[in-house]
Amino acid sequence: MNALRRLGPALLAPVLAVVVALVISSAVMAALAVNPFDVFSVMLNFGDSPSQQVTAMVVIVNRAIPLFLAGLAVAIAFRMGLFNIGVEGQYRLATIVAAAVGAAVSLPAPLHIGLIIVVAMVVAAFWAGIVAVLKVTRGVSEVISSIMLNFIALGTASYLLTGPFRGSPEGASIIATADIPPSGQMPGLNGIFDVFGLANPPRQLYGFLLVAAVVGILIAVLLNRTRFGFDLKASGMSPSAASASGVNARSMVIKTMLLSGAVAGLIGLPDLLGNTHSYTTDFTAGLGFLGIAVALLGRNKPLGIALAALLFAFLDRSLVPLQIADYPSSVVTIVQGTIVLAVVVANEIARRVARRSAAGGSAAPAGGPTAGDGSTGVVPTPPPGSTDQRQGAQA
Repeated sequence: MNALRRLGPALLAPVLAVVVALVISSAVMAALAVNPFDVFSVMLNFGDSPSQQVTAMVVIVNRAIPLFLAGLAVAIAFRMGLFNIGVEGQYRLATIVAAAVGAAVSLPAPLHIGLIIVVAMVVAAFWAGIVAVLKVTRGVSEVISSIMLNFIALGTASYLLTGPFRGSPEGASIIATADIPPSGQMPGLNGIFDVFGLANPPRQLYGFLLVAAVVGILIAVLLNRTRFGFDLKASGMSPSAASASGVNARSMVIKTMLLSGAVAGLIGLPDLLGNTHSYTTDFTAGLGFLGIAVALLGRNKPLGIALAALLFAFLDRSLVPLQIADYPSSVVTIVQGTIVLAVVVANEIARRVARRSAAGGSAAPAGGPTAGDGSTGVVPTPPPGSTDQRQGAQA
């Protein structure tokens, strides 16, 4: 019962947002003389044969992996009240540099893949670090600087692709970097279907799924079970109070943005290492902006972000079936847009309900809402063995 009470406020906002989005989308479709039930039926149709059904699930999971990483990158900054709007530019620039480095070297498979991952993380972390330095040294809003750096990153990536990193011949319809050799390509996970006796689909399940799962677990532990996570959350709630307790707020801004950027560098790697093996002019774009919606819907919790990523991946996968069935694919855009709007309203409703419930209890919190994580404003408890607990014991 206690667990249900704790999960109730956390689940209220995303569930309410999805329901409101479906209702609004249905009303819009009805106004356009489109039967919403027929549209939803097409979206939920995964095919008739087992192979088609498994393939549809693989498409959804493959799409969810980069969305999950994008949501994590945004959520890390959100935890401290920072808005890393530059995730889009960070992962695009990181991916093209990683693709070029991966194509230029020849190493044993594990080292080759590891080098590509490290290069992508370092480049994206460096780009995010510029935002942090501008904020702590010149007071520049991270929203403004990250948006401007997005344009610079995309322009730089375009120059590199058409210039020094170009691997495609002149006159090619799609410009691309050189292909990464087999040692730098990550194998798929389709063997798991044979283990469970399922149909083996023609599309490979990205092996980067395992990396994303490990990253999600590490971020969850880092944010919720370590001193760094406590300092980050405390700095987001009240920088002045955190500074008074010995937390260097400026240092936390830099560390947080570097970590957010490093995770952002992983966003393009599932497609790069598992499918395209090169960076092209039509490489997947827009994942950084979708990551904001995924993080909001998942309430900045890794598990919630994973579920939100699957939902958005399901909506993206629905584009092709809707077009085949001669329905407007803009339905998906409408649903995604209304989810973003609804989740903001739902988070505020859930926050007020939680605060009202806490105010009626014996230990009502006095603080405001935690910056960026959708919580109820309860001051976080330091992890066991932390400095705060030792000082309390000595007192």
